[in-house]
Amino acid sequence: MSSSAPAPESQPPVRVLLVEDDDLMRRSFAVALERYGYRVTAAADGLTGLEHFRDDEGYDLLILDVMLPGLDGIGLCRRVRESSLVPVLMMSARGDGLDVVAGLEAGADDYVVKPVETNVLVARIRSLLRRASYAPAAGGESTAGREDGVLVFGDLTVDTAGMEVSVCGSPVALTPTELKLLLEFAAHPGIVLERHTLLRNVWEYGWDGDSRVVDLAVQRLRRKLGRERIETVRGFGYKLRR
Repeated sequence: MSSSAPAPESQPPVRVLLVEDDDLMRRSFAVALERYGYRVTAAADGLTGLEHFRDDEGYDLLILDVMLPGLDGIGLCRRVRESSLVPVLMMSARGDGLDVVAGLEAGADDYVVKPVETNVLVARIRSLLRRASYAPAAGGESTAGREDGVLVFGDLTVDTAGMEVSVCGSPVALTPTELKLLLEFAAHPGIVLERHTLLRNVWEYGWDGDSRVVDLAVQRLRRKLGRERIETVRGFGYKLRR
């Protein structure tokens, strides 16, 4: 009598909350993402999207259009960030406008400009999800104090094993993008990291992306960690002070 090993449990589908007011675009995005295996909940306005989010905390990713009736995408992102670090991808029809800056300042992790090809949207989603499940490789070099994966930079402590950050002993909540950005700095303390390097290593852009996502993520980190912790080296990039 032969026996077979139990089949491995399949991973639950990634759950996406899509908030887009254009009916055709919302349906097209939902169908396209479902073909890639994502489980999509769609909403046509910001208030409905917020209601979906509050009723169900199980979403893995939010995709928010900037221009929404009732509560716009920027306001919705701010409301989400009051209680959650879930990855947020903004969609804007004006890639060179103030919408992008406002969305990133509100706590969004990344953005795409409409119209957007499905493969580009999926690539940005996958990058965000990788950040959300990111774990640094063991054995990385650092001149900071290290003990069991804990890096210490003055009053800043980064636990790379537990993925926890604290300042003066108090825990600091970081979004997945902010955490990966800090870990990138922590792996190279005192070394200037250029914006294009950070775009490649943190946001996974394989081309010259929008450096505003770096600048605004650094601003958010400074608000949480202290303004002097990350130094601007004009014309080059940023470095973490030892």
